Order: sequence, then C-alpha cells, then structure tokens
Amino acid sequence: MPQVDATKFPNVKVHESAYIDEPCEIGEGTSIWHFSHVMQNSKIGKGCNLGQNVVVSPDVTIGNNVKIQNNVSIYTGVVLEDDVFCGPSMVFTNVINPRCEINRRGEYQRTLIKKGASMGANCTIVCGSTVGRFAFIAAGAVVSKDVPDYALMIGVPAHRHAWACRCGYTLPETNECAECGNSYKEVDGTLQPIHEIQNKTEEVCP
Repeated sequence: MPQVDATKFPNVKVHESAYIDEPCEIGEGTSIWHFSHVMQNSKIGKGCNLGQNVVVSPDVTIGNNVKIQNNVSIYTGVVLEDDVFCGPSMVFTNVINPRCEINRRGEYQRTLIKKGASMGANCTIVCGSTVGRFAFIAAGAVVSKDVPDYALMIGVPAHRHAWACRCGYTLPETNECAECGNSYKEVDGTLQPIHEIQNKTEEVCP
C-alpha cells in the first residue's frame, strides 16, 4: 500500500490506498479518500475533501474548502477557486480537439471555476470555459462557453435557465431569495448582489 509522510502534510487525512506524488502542496484539514491520486506540482488548499477515485493532474490548483465527489478527474489546466463543488462523475477536459496519434500536451487550455460554483453530477465542462462565481451547473449539462456569475445552467448545450442565489436555490423573477433573504438585481444580462450574506462572519454587501 502507498505510504505518505505525515510530517510533510500535517493534519491531512490520506487513505492508505491513495497515491500522493511529490512535490505537491496539501492544506491542513484536507481529506483524500480511497484510490485517489494527487500528482506532482499540484496545489490543494485547506479543508478540502477528495472522494473516492479522484485524480488531480500535475500543476492543478485547487482552493480552500473544495468538495470533489467520487470519480472526478481534475486535469492540467483546470483551476478551482475556494468553495467549489464538483458532483459525482462530472467531467473536465483540457484539449479541444484530441487525437490519439497527435501529442497536444502543449495545447492544454485553461478552465477556471470561480468561487462558490457548483457542478452537478455527470455534467461536462469543456476546456477553455470560465464558470462564474456561485454559478450552478445542473446534472448532465454540457458547458462549452463562459458562464456568468449566479447563472443556473441546464441542458445540452447548456443555457441559462434562471439565476441561482448564493445559497443554491433558484431565484424567482423578483431576484429575492425566499430561503435566505439575499436579494439581487439584473443589470445588462448579469446578476449583481444587493444584499448578500451566508454566515455571520461576512459583511453584508453594499
């Protein structure tokens, strides 16, 4: 079974079946579960949870408090900011036109998932896309272009069905969340917070 030097990763929980390649960075409070593989030069923040059979490819950056469910591969070129949720078996790509006989490792495209975004089970994020802050990608959706902040994206190809509150519920036409009280306004096709707070340590936005 793989052995991980606990002195190099203090307060990190790594299952005995997981592989950790060095050098890499793993923040305190992070858990890495069965049969997962963290490759060299990757950076994982604090308080993350990597489920079973998760692969983190070289040079990937993952922020703090990121939840990655079972059977997800985070390929080189992908950046996950803080508080991102990756649902079970969702898919990233990093080459737009793969061919087995052609080596395109120098053509990896950057995919950015911004703070607080959620990606549902079995959705696909085509490389080169940016998913905005607190966006919500529905299960099975296929994202092939940039996603605005707070957008609820559904379908193949994905399109904006509605706006999502920071708390994850779909906003009504008033853009006032009945679940948590956050309120927003739509300006030129974007959603902007008027009053938004998720916990007592945060300041209410102006």
